[in-house]
Amino acid sequence: MTAAKGRPAAMGFVFVAALLDMTALGVIIPVLPELIKSFAGDAASAARWIGWFGAIWALMQFFASPILGALSDRFGRRPVLLLSMAGLGLDYLFMALAPNLAWLFVGRMISGVTSATYSTANAYIADITPPEARAAKFGFMSVAFGIGFILGPALGGLLGGLSPRLPFWVSAGLCLLNALYGLLALPESLPPERRAKFSFHLANPVGSLSLYRARAGLMALAGVMVTYYLAHQVLQSTWVPYTTYRYGWTPNMTGISLAIVGLASIVVQGALVRPFVARFGERGALATGLVFGAIGYAGYAMAPSTVFFMATIPVFGLMGLIGPGVMGLMTRRVEATEQGRLQGANMSLAAVCSLVGPVLFTEVFARAIGPWRGWAPMGAPFYLAAVLMVVGLALSLGVRTAPAAQPQPAE
Repeated sequence: MTAAKGRPAAMGFVFVAALLDMTALGVIIPVLPELIKSFAGDAASAARWIGWFGAIWALMQFFASPILGALSDRFGRRPVLLLSMAGLGLDYLFMALAPNLAWLFVGRMISGVTSATYSTANAYIADITPPEARAAKFGFMSVAFGIGFILGPALGGLLGGLSPRLPFWVSAGLCLLNALYGLLALPESLPPERRAKFSFHLANPVGSLSLYRARAGLMALAGVMVTYYLAHQVLQSTWVPYTTYRYGWTPNMTGISLAIVGLASIVVQGALVRPFVARFGERGALATGLVFGAIGYAGYAMAPSTVFFMATIPVFGLMGLIGPGVMGLMTRRVEATEQGRLQGANMSLAAVCSLVGPVLFTEVFARAIGPWRGWAPMGAPFYLAAVLMVVGLALSLGVRTAPAAQPQPAE
């Protein structure tokens, strides 16, 4: 199919694709640990395997994302999106039928390779959207992922009550239907004359990062992305043990709180990003998001009770301005032939943070309530996340808005 001309229709498909894929990913979250436990035999062994499952997924993302991004620059976004959707669907079928832990582990590895929708979808958006409107579109995409992440676990919990393997079958169906829909309806966004040659030298994780050095301001923005991704890991790794230990929350309460976090993010991404960027620009959105991120993380660390902790969530939600702001600034600095490579490099950074972050924040929390108890505050992991936001703000201060698609000398 030819390059996308009907931008609203193409944007609508990419939104639905992101929504369905994130829903499919979320559906298995409540049941994967239980399925692992059924194979591992005991809780201690299962806990170790769960850690390895998370690590291998992030590691595969680290290696695969730059390659898939470069392939989308060479062959177009459409084939990479469709193959990723179909591959993920087939992988869920593989895991649904897994007879032992080794099969399930291999399935998780494949999932790490095929979960490329986010980065390729962002490159697709950069292709079909003028630079000044990209931040708002990236925010729109974050809404899709936020909704999917709320719906997915809720649906997975209901289905898992019937059978621990049923969520995998449903996820497979969602992904395969999504791929079929894309095969029939998705136009290509990158015409042949704007494609780049494929090079393994540039597509490997280390080579892909060289793009950051080749454009003015891009390395500083990559540093902002690292602080943002790394700090965000405190939510996934420490939120539950921290609130359980400090406030005595039940699983139901933690689920409600995380749903509220997701809803706050959706409101910011869906209703605030577009007018805010129009008024204050991408740099303003980035700086504001980093400031409120620091305030929010510090608020979580200091909250003396559940009431104060929950009251911090709307303030923290304004951190949702960071992603659209930094992505808008980054896509301005690379050419059309490099958008996929940029998104692949960004996903590699996210994968590294997913490997490092959980160990870092859980270790800090364990020490804060253990050997550091005499001098370290209980909220130490959240204070650390707040410091990362301040570092990100400092890195962003020297970055200027760049004209779109203009090669610039390295700083």
